[in-house]
Amino acid sequence: MKQTIQGFILAGTLVLGGTALAQQGSKTQGDKGGTTELRGFVVPTDEKALLERLHYTNQLEIKLGQLAQQNSTNPDVKSFGEQMVREHTAADQKLMTLAQGRGLKLSDTPKPMNDMEKKAMAADKALMEELQALKGEPFDSCYISNQVGDHDAVLGKLMAGRQALTGNAQLTSLLDETSQRVAHHRQQAYSVLGKLGQTMGVGGAGSGMQKGSESDTGGHMGTHPGSGATGTGTGGSTGSGQSGMQQPKK
Repeated sequence: MKQTIQGFILAGTLVLGGTALAQQGSKTQGDKGGTTELRGFVVPTDEKALLERLHYTNQLEIKLGQLAQQNSTNPDVKSFGEQMVREHTAADQKLMTLAQGRGLKLSDTPKPMNDMEKKAMAADKALMEELQALKGEPFDSCYISNQVGDHDAVLGKLMAGRQALTGNAQLTSLLDETSQRVAHHRQQAYSVLGKLGQTMGVGGAGSGMQKGSESDTGGHMGTHPGSGATGTGTGGSTGSGQSGMQQPKK
């Protein structure tokens, strides 16, 4: 519960802008490495590379949301999946319009910037394959637990990107808007996770799902220490992890 509260506090900080947080624990490699790090979250400083990772995230969430509508029998999970498809489709259309206006052609699958991101993207693929094979309650617990953790990690990476591209008004506006949406999605996923825990039994699937959400892949955009963890079971094969966001000195 303490970790959950900390996750909400950080999400709120990101939505409000988090200027003070951005000034602490940040490390920009600039032209040398082309990446920036904020509290362990690493993203590229190149505009095209960052937008490609946002595009990749949107496409992944759309595919996962479609699976939720197909493989879940829970109305809350199906509704959440439908919302992910609808809102990430709209967000991706806006992102692609911005990229086209700036003369940028985005790849659907970014080239991994390091081994950590390569492992994280492999973990995303493994999660997709696992969820394709799951139905009903096992699907619900795996999908929703990962949604909580993944949105935590995406918030951290959006924050890192925001502090790296302060001179780009269009892009920072997009990142701010995306942060608000992702924080809202995270809260909704956690609410659904709580309902699943009550239905399946807090001492059983509920605790397992929470544990699954704390594993750390950081696969959606950029990288995070501990990326690429994979596993099996309804507790969540991959997740971006609340734990990664609760260790500010990483």
